[in-house]
Amino acid sequence: MGIKRDVIDLGFRMFGATGLHRLAARYTRGLGAILMFHRVRPSSRERFAPNGGLEITPGFLDQLLTRLKAEGYSIVSLDEAVARIGAGAGADETAPFVALTFDDGYRDTADVALPILEKHGAPFTVFVTTGFADRTARMWWVEMEEAIAALPCVRIEAAGRMFDLRAGSAAEKQAAFEALYWPLRAGEESELLRVAGALADEAGIERVDLVDELCLNWSGLRKLSRHPLAAIGAHTLTHPMLAKHPDDVARREIVESKAIIEREIGAQVKHLAYPVGDPGSAGAREFVLARQAGFESAVTTRPGMIFPEHAGHLTALPRLSVNGNHQSLATLDILLSGAPFMLWNRGRKLSVA
Repeated sequence: MGIKRDVIDLGFRMFGATGLHRLAARYTRGLGAILMFHRVRPSSRERFAPNGGLEITPGFLDQLLTRLKAEGYSIVSLDEAVARIGAGAGADETAPFVALTFDDGYRDTADVALPILEKHGAPFTVFVTTGFADRTARMWWVEMEEAIAALPCVRIEAAGRMFDLRAGSAAEKQAAFEALYWPLRAGEESELLRVAGALADEAGIERVDLVDELCLNWSGLRKLSRHPLAAIGAHTLTHPMLAKHPDDVARREIVESKAIIEREIGAQVKHLAYPVGDPGSAGAREFVLARQAGFESAVTTRPGMIFPEHAGHLTALPRLSVNGNHQSLATLDILLSGAPFMLWNRGRKLSVA
């Protein structure tokens, strides 16, 4: 994780120093972008925050929306974004669009982000994991963070080896988290859940309490769904990395989450977000399953801009992560130029395989 972050930082510095992204933007920006958020809350000031990339401050969200409007972006709903993709207008023929999406159904989407979105009249979509809403699914990445924060050391067999890691200082806790996280992410999800659960148990952490503290329940989601700026999308039943599971499991996660949310909020659910959403979590099979389930669109976490060519791949749409580790308007400008992703994708507009 540290090496990857260093490479990303280097790329941002290169574009910032040269301004090449501004020159390339006309050719690389496409129709616009779908932005991905998770949490919005005041800075926790915690030195150990391995999931800090999943949260931004309210102040930065306000700055971001102000900048988008000042730069002439149309902030649109996902419905409108899909319509624009279908129309296929060139980026030079109309104002570029941005659609805002929030994953998982966190309480702070309603409590903290919503007043800012209202201030700017910005429509948004919240992707809901039904198991978080009814407290039957687990937020394993939070379990790991909270457990390592509480433990002085980490001794556990995981991913086929024995780990014996110091976790006294913030730096040691960060190193322990990363040492466990990536091997577990790469392996079977059952092993990941076992290890996260064992650490949480050792630290005396109630798994359900974490979800209850962080996520909206159905009552809160029904209230949010009635807001004129809000739309609710599906984020599966239990937040699995779908590509690691058999066909019947992946299909059930997609199909039943849509049905449950529609029943709970009394409105059609048109859009899906794949949990984790990288190529190892959602691929060609999942794109077909989403289309078969009746979703009008489905979004990944593959980085990229939206192009007219995505009209034939509406269940494999890329998003730009508004990353808590890079909360600056300069970084936002670089991302929205599309230039980094043309390099990332080796000159290809689409990453849909």
